[in-house]
Amino acid sequence: MIPLRDNINSKTKPIINWLIILANCYVFYIELRLQNSGHLEKFIEHWAVIPTHLWAHSSTEWTTLLTATFLHGGWTHIIGNMLFLHVFGHSVEDRMGHLRYFIFYLAIGMFANGTQAYISAHSSLPLIGASGAIAGVLGAYFFYYPYAKILTIVPVFFFYRFIELPAFLFLGIWFLIQTLQGASALSIGVKTMQDVGGVAWWAHASGFIGGLLLGPALALKRGKVR
Repeated sequence: MIPLRDNINSKTKPIINWLIILANCYVFYIELRLQNSGHLEKFIEHWAVIPTHLWAHSSTEWTTLLTATFLHGGWTHIIGNMLFLHVFGHSVEDRMGHLRYFIFYLAIGMFANGTQAYISAHSSLPLIGASGAIAGVLGAYFFYYPYAKILTIVPVFFFYRFIELPAFLFLGIWFLIQTLQGASALSIGVKTMQDVGGVAWWAHASGFIGGLLLGPALALKRGKVR
């Protein structure tokens, strides 16, 4: 399922959300330049979360929990992440306020990366992407706007349909997929991210839960959440 837009009319401009998207795109541009010069691998290894390095008690490695949220592994990766952030982030920022949203996004991203690094402690595969932080945005959105309508592209056999789904259904299905995939990996004894195709399922699931729990505390008081 691919979200295209929601039906929430924000009262403020999503300045922070725009800046975060621009920052991600700029870092991806740097990655493309480094790929052409042959230095991308070293760049990723330096700024990404590598669980085996993180748990080696090196104090400098902990900063990668933040920097990794601005790295992406390809066009599909960054386009998918930025699309989700664009669709859901503006409403969450409007509900939290600019500063709270900024702190929330960075904190959830670090928490999600840390959770995945803990579960995949024996992995030497770089952990990158904004997915964990964006999952936190989805969790907060689930709390704030459960009955918002999400215009969604849904594949039906060989065709695609445009359907408006309530946010609680769209996000509920999304969260269920992340949790089932993560639980499946644990049940078969997966020890590294390589064993699940490099997908950080538990960064997604933990980020969503973190956003769902923090959302109520960070909302600006504008009356009842609809």
